[in-house]
Amino acid sequence: MFCRGWCRFISPRIAWLFACGLVFASAGLAAAPPLPPLSPIAIVATRDGARVFVACATSEVVLVLDRAGAVLDRIPVPAAPSGLALSPDGTQLAITCAAAVSTVCLVDLSGPRPQVRARFAAGHTATAPVFDATGETLFVCHRFNDEIVAYDLKRGNPVARIKADREPIAAALTPDGKWLFVANHLPAPAGYGQNVSARVTVIDAAARRWHKTLRLPNGSGLALGVAISPDGRHAAITHNLARFTLPTTQLERGWMNTAALTLIDVTQREIINTVLLDNVELGAANPWAVAWTADGARIVVTHAGTHELSVIEFAGLLARLQRLPVALAPGEKPDPTCASNIRDDVSGDLAFLVGLRRRVKLSVHGPRALALVGGQAWVAGYFSDSVDRVALAPDATEVPRAAFALGPMGPLSAERRGERAFNDATLCFQQWQSCASCHSYDARVDGLSWDLLNDGIGNPKNAKSLLWSHRTPPAMSSGVRDSAEVAVRAGLRHILFAQVAPDVPTALDAYLKSLSPAPSPLLENGKLSGAAQRGKRLFESAKVGCATCHPPQQFTDLRSYDVGTAGRYDAPDALFDTPTLVELWRTAPYLHDGSARTLRDVLMRRNPRDRHGTTTHLNDAQLDDLAAYVLSL
Repeated sequence: MFCRGWCRFISPRIAWLFACGLVFASAGLAAAPPLPPLSPIAIVATRDGARVFVACATSEVVLVLDRAGAVLDRIPVPAAPSGLALSPDGTQLAITCAAAVSTVCLVDLSGPRPQVRARFAAGHTATAPVFDATGETLFVCHRFNDEIVAYDLKRGNPVARIKADREPIAAALTPDGKWLFVANHLPAPAGYGQNVSARVTVIDAAARRWHKTLRLPNGSGLALGVAISPDGRHAAITHNLARFTLPTTQLERGWMNTAALTLIDVTQREIINTVLLDNVELGAANPWAVAWTADGARIVVTHAGTHELSVIEFAGLLARLQRLPVALAPGEKPDPTCASNIRDDVSGDLAFLVGLRRRVKLSVHGPRALALVGGQAWVAGYFSDSVDRVALAPDATEVPRAAFALGPMGPLSAERRGERAFNDATLCFQQWQSCASCHSYDARVDGLSWDLLNDGIGNPKNAKSLLWSHRTPPAMSSGVRDSAEVAVRAGLRHILFAQVAPDVPTALDAYLKSLSPAPSPLLENGKLSGAAQRGKRLFESAKVGCATCHPPQQFTDLRSYDVGTAGRYDAPDALFDTPTLVELWRTAPYLHDGSARTLRDVLMRRNPRDRHGTTTHLNDAQLDDLAAYVLSL
């Protein structure tokens, strides 16, 4: 009884050690299984900073800390916590728990201990909860349903469903409660074109309806953070800005990937501009969380790939942006000594933030979670299970830091070390990118087509999901790598331009092999819908023949074919690897070059002479059924 009561006031990992019997006894020290990682993914704090809540994704718990970082309590949750929100009056904590059928937990904070008072079901991979101004409605992003849902908290029922773009993943409400800004993680399926970019969904929060969509610059994707200034006049979005239209011959000066912050005028609901967070010869890869200081003077951004913090003087940045003209005056020549002569130049200017930004190196690894508490930035490391507290005093010549662990860490498993390396841009030459910069942090896709040099130049290929890459050789769309093991090592050398220890690619192999497919959002109670069942029969029928090259269980025969999908940049008789269809629902655009936006395009528009499945004889209803099945795998 004493142990149970005392353990709630100490680190949950120490409590776990006691629960596992890791205590001295007369027989000696009991053996214990490896320590499970915590993986902090979100932080919020009460207004007075007395309590700080940390969502730990892989341990299914939310820790409650005091100002000093000591663990006061822990809140067990039914699935991986993905987001946190405090109600306007500070009496409730909302926790989204991500799953195919997610759970939202409402925690009462008015008593001496947090108590879960209600739970209700939500959509696929719920995240980014946001209370409305009254505290009676909760907006939740259903990432893989591509929607934002408003829930009546008294009943736990949805009262509005608002369609978003692809994978809404972060959201923030203006202080007056009028506008909800939502960052969508990936570009809408396009592959290549004049503007392939993620978008921002703007929602009229009072009316609970879509207002407009804002396009980020061409190549923008992997958006992960959004914040609103304290005065409600500006919004900021963190995202990757890929130079995917260039051949991948070099990394210097952001030729492949850059880290970006886009500013939005809330009053006009229009984009002001996009600034780069890198330096000329030092990338700041994988920007994630973003926040404004309480006085609105500074924007703070975490860099999950380079394990650092950017602290940006906002007034100076805004003034510098406003001084630039939209276009040069007639007859005026650009200044060759200045990278930004007009506003459109800014998103390519690696020196634009010089004098306005401090880069603060952190001790945490993989900073994904950020909260500003009493003049400090609390930054949690996903892979280090620790928190840095960084003072944000504007006149400090050296930024003071303090660090503490959320719990003891044991040896990392090979899979965990591989996931850490996958997201670590410090392995890369000049820190420009990590593996996650083209495959997202979960080793899937970025929705872009890249001209990698492993099969020549001038023939861009769609970034592939790495799910099951090791069990479905060969690797790459053109099959130029015999196996994923070969591709991993080639990628380190020729894409990251990295020299690494031998255990790094071995760990990457272990991580990629450990990936499991997520259930499709098209499943109904975990099973095929009626349409998908009809589509399954078509898929397996000899008249359609899809299963010939995509047989269960892997849904690929591991062979390469010329199925008539070669594009204008490919050799006419090019052979392409037969990909697995597992998790196809989340990997659009399709085909090797991303030329098919939808599965219907694959089956009809990009299926000349029925060379990859006999589908031209199918009617619209049959095509819908077939697509429903394939997108349910």
